[in-house]
Amino acid sequence: MEPDLSQLEDYLASAGLDGYLVDADGSNSTQRYLSGFDAPDPFVTLFTPETTAILVSSLEFGRAKKESRADDVSRLADYEYRSLAAEHGTDEARARVVAAWLEDHAVGSIAAPDRFPLGPADRLRERGIAVEAETEDVVTEIRARKTDEEIEWIREAQRANEAAMRATNDLLDAATIGDDGDGDVLRYEGEVLTSERVKREIETTLLERGCALDETIVACGADAADPHDRGSGPLRPHEPIIVDIFPQSKATKYHADMTRTFVKGDPGAEIREWFDLTREAMDAAFDAIEPGVTGEAVHDAVCDVYEDAGLPTLRSDPTTETGFIHSTGHGVGLDVHELPRVSPDGGELEPGHVITVEPGLYDPEIGGMRLEDLVVVTEDGHENLTEHPIELRV
Repeated sequence: MEPDLSQLEDYLASAGLDGYLVDADGSNSTQRYLSGFDAPDPFVTLFTPETTAILVSSLEFGRAKKESRADDVSRLADYEYRSLAAEHGTDEARARVVAAWLEDHAVGSIAAPDRFPLGPADRLRERGIAVEAETEDVVTEIRARKTDEEIEWIREAQRANEAAMRATNDLLDAATIGDDGDGDVLRYEGEVLTSERVKREIETTLLERGCALDETIVACGADAADPHDRGSGPLRPHEPIIVDIFPQSKATKYHADMTRTFVKGDPGAEIREWFDLTREAMDAAFDAIEPGVTGEAVHDAVCDVYEDAGLPTLRSDPTTETGFIHSTGHGVGLDVHELPRVSPDGGELEPGHVITVEPGLYDPEIGGMRLEDLVVVTEDGHENLTEHPIELRV
C-alpha cells in the first residue's frame, strides 16, 4: 500500500520545513503508516518530498530492507553508535546519530507529531536541528482517507469480527435460564455463563482467524448503562447484554468494530422500544452519510430520532447522564479510534473514510442499548462493511 502523501508535502512547503520525523515503535500508527514497518523498539522515520528514510538498529536492518516502504534504510551502526554510546551514553549517542543522519539527507528543520518524545526533540535542538510540533493533524487526516487496499483489510477484519459475534450468539442461544441462589442467571453446559466466559470465546474465535484484541465489552444489565464498562460476572436473562468487539488484524494491523445488544428471555416493553428507536437512529445516520456531509450532520440525525421520542441527548442536555450520552461514531483504521469524527465537531466526510455508526441509549435503571456497524464513504454514498444481522432476542 502506497499512501498519497502530497498533503504532507504541501504542509512542509507552507511551513518552510525540510522534513517530517517520527521517533516511535511500530505500534505507533503514524510510524507504521509512513514507514510500512513494524518493530517492537523505537526507530526513526524521515519523510521529505524526495524520499522516505528510516534509521533502525542492526537487529532490524535486514528485515527493514525487505519489509518497509522506505527508499533508504540506515542503521545506527553506520554512524558509530556503539563508540558514541560508550563515550556519551545511549541517549546522547542516539541524538548525535540522528542529527548526522538528518544532515546526510540535507535536513536541518523538521516537523514532528504533536506527541513526539520531548527528550529526543530537545537533544536534536541542542545539535542545531529545528524541531516544530505539527498540530494540524495532517498525517492523521491522510490516514483517514483509506485506499482500496486498506478498505479490504478492514473488511477482512470485520469478517473475523462477525465470526466472533456469531460465536457469542451461539453461546447465548445454547444457554439456559437457571437459579444460582441470587436470582436468575444464564447457564451454559451446567456452569453459570459469565462475561469472562463469553470474552474467552470471542478471543479464541478471533485468534483462529488471525485477529487479536486487548479487551472487549460484554456488559449486562446495569453494567451496560456505562458505554465503556467492559462487563464482568454472571450474565442474566431478560436484561440487555451489550457486546462490543473491536479486533485488530495481526497481519495488516487494521481494526474492525461492531456492537450488538442481545437479550436472552423477555426484553420487556422498554428495551424493545429502545431497540426499535436505536435501529431507527442507525437508519437515519445511514440515510445522511455521503461525501460532503459533515460528521456533525450525521450525529444530528441520530439526536433528532431520540429527541423526537422524548429521550435526552448530550445535544439537548449537555449534563444528562442518561439517554444518548456519546457521539455517533469515529474513524477506524490502524487505530480503532481515529479521524474522522462523527460527532458535534465532525468535519466533512470524504470518499475512503471508514466510520462507525453506533447510536445507543443508557440508564442504570434499565441497562444499555447500542448497535454499531462499520461503513465506508463512497463517491456516491456509502457501503456498509458489516454483514452480521441485527436481532435483539436470542
